[in-house]
Amino acid sequence: MGLLDILLGRSKPVAPDLDQLFALPSAAVTLQAAASFTPTGRGSVCFATVEGGAFTELHREVQALLDADADRTGPPVELTRDEYGYSWLVSRRAPDELPALVSDLHAVNSTMEVNGFGPQLLCSVAGFEDDAGHRLGLVYLYKRGSFYPLCVRPDQRKRDNALELQIAAALEGDLRIEKDKARWFPIWGAPGLFD
Repeated sequence: MGLLDILLGRSKPVAPDLDQLFALPSAAVTLQAAASFTPTGRGSVCFATVEGGAFTELHREVQALLDADADRTGPPVELTRDEYGYSWLVSRRAPDELPALVSDLHAVNSTMEVNGFGPQLLCSVAGFEDDAGHRLGLVYLYKRGSFYPLCVRPDQRKRDNALELQIAAALEGDLRIEKDKARWFPIWGAPGLFD
């Protein structure tokens, strides 16, 4: 970064740090103690769809890699598109297999990054819920290298902002929480989170 960048207020973008995903299991312990949320065993990676043979082959490669896991007890990895045209690779594990789910999410992100599709990666989400039916997604923003909580009220398409702030404060010691709350996007209908 040069002097002109500093004077004009430009900042260097944060580099993605996929190893941040491996902090999710310890954050889950804090989350359960602080707010009674437990893992659902569902998670997904969202990316902008690119047409072409290389991208299609990469989808197949990632799905085959994750489905080859001999310890997988849930359904196979699923590729879906949302109503906005984004692609989601969804992994489902048993609720007590959060480390394996995190490994799935990391493998998808890493494989796409290594194959030159890093710019298409948008976010990764791990799902949690409480006994009252609140849904929570811990969302990792690939391009920001940070997390934010997305809390949805039971049977509603409304966010619980107060609970999001409470969870963010509780997890600051475990995860790199996104400071710019304008980037805490509601990802309604995220496959693997709300289904």
